[in-house]
Amino acid sequence: MNDLLFKNILELVRRTSTSLPRDVREVIDLNRVLEQQGSNADLALELVYKNILMAKEKSAPICQDTGTITFYISTPVSTNQIDIEKVCVSAVSKATELGYLRQNSVDSVTGKNSGDNIGPGSPVFHWHQHESAHIEVKLILKGGGCENMSAQYSLPASINGVRCGRDLAGAKAVILDAVWQAQGKGCGPGFLGVCIGGDRASGYEFAKQQLLRTVDDVNPDLQLSHLENQVLEDANKLGIGPMGFGGKLTLGACKIGTLNRLPASFFVSVAYMCWAYRRRGVTLDLSGKVHEWLYQEANENFELQKEGESFTAIDLGKLGSKSTNVVRLTTPISEEKIRTLKAGDIVLLSGKMFTGRDEVHKYLFKGGDLPILKDSVIYHCGPVILEKDGVYKVVAAGPTTSIREEPYQAEVIKRYGIKAVIGKGGMGLKTLQACKEFGCVYLHAIGGAAQIYAACVRNVPNVYLKEKFGSPEAVWEMNVTDFPVVVTMDSHGLSLHQEIADTSKSNLSRVSG
Repeated sequence: MNDLLFKNILELVRRTSTSLPRDVREVIDLNRVLEQQGSNADLALELVYKNILMAKEKSAPICQDTGTITFYISTPVSTNQIDIEKVCVSAVSKATELGYLRQNSVDSVTGKNSGDNIGPGSPVFHWHQHESAHIEVKLILKGGGCENMSAQYSLPASINGVRCGRDLAGAKAVILDAVWQAQGKGCGPGFLGVCIGGDRASGYEFAKQQLLRTVDDVNPDLQLSHLENQVLEDANKLGIGPMGFGGKLTLGACKIGTLNRLPASFFVSVAYMCWAYRRRGVTLDLSGKVHEWLYQEANENFELQKEGESFTAIDLGKLGSKSTNVVRLTTPISEEKIRTLKAGDIVLLSGKMFTGRDEVHKYLFKGGDLPILKDSVIYHCGPVILEKDGVYKVVAAGPTTSIREEPYQAEVIKRYGIKAVIGKGGMGLKTLQACKEFGCVYLHAIGGAAQIYAACVRNVPNVYLKEKFGSPEAVWEMNVTDFPVVVTMDSHGLSLHQEIADTSKSNLSRVSG
């Protein structure tokens, strides 16, 4: 194996996972000041911004969901692509071992996690040949939450009673519908890659390829450039805001490309990317030596911080200080205390919580039992955790999208007397009713803020069902301090998610009219 190439591909993975490129950071930074001070949107962008700084400084994943690992590789003619792919696969496996990537590759039939991100279709490779003498490698990490918000439309179609034809106006209408459908489930503010045309497969692929473009580039096609700007402007009038909390920044960019299509087909494919818009690249000579790092500003520092060195201090207890509705809670929490909480309250939670994702909810729903969950707090999270000398270290621990647990959550709340469910994106009417009936709240964590939440974890005393479900789906027992969340579904039947969905739907009708 080419050791130099391996070293530099591993470094590419590290940089992509731990550091957002300048163009993405600037969108978030410049828009922070535009949100209403003390609002939940303001809090969300403040946490996002601090998380970006922490991840780079600690060389740890920006978001615990390091997602689908997609390489776009262009090589000179006659280059051995098989050898390059083997090196990339080895680098991905090593990056997973080091904690730069979460164990994310699961057998679709058995449900078994490979443990190293290697398996059929994982990682993903797109190969091209070019006239350059260098090898170009670009990498995108796209998490499952935002991937699930991607969408494809076949025109003509009727959206919210509006006829969408086979033209750019119809394309705009369905792109905005995709933004509305995402709400906060895709960790907004989002960034869109769009393909108009192609078939179902090539459309999705080309839409994702648009995410390789920089936020500040200009589409050379004047009609598409105008459409990109229109979508961006109108999306930010919807009032969905960061995390679906309401606010001004719903979309950070829209990039549109086109492919020729069959006369019978007119597809519009939308690749929704979260705020943790992770893409980096590098060009190398044939020996594997770096020629140029892509998506990188001059003099950008990527030095690894040595273990034991101090990181930037962030007082998590003061992050909600600009708002008057901050509540401190410590587990165990009584039902009486839960019923004092109102949707919109900011909570700094301390004490014990248990992670629980798809597999454990399905397990409990089908009759499995975990008595430790009695009267507890469940956190929808698949953390990145490393073990050394019998001690668990939380590397990244942001929330996962909660709506996947909607078929099970009400029963779990009822059966175990769950007092709080933490996640992102909100849940449905069945869970809302269970919160009202049994005295529970839904606490919205900031999607992608994996370093903020990892810093809140004091220790991990136990893990359950790890051998059965694998690390991300295991039940990790965590003791936390000042864990910042927002009450978005309370025990009185109020859901901020439904309010924002209704308001933004009215706004969508206005901008589409």
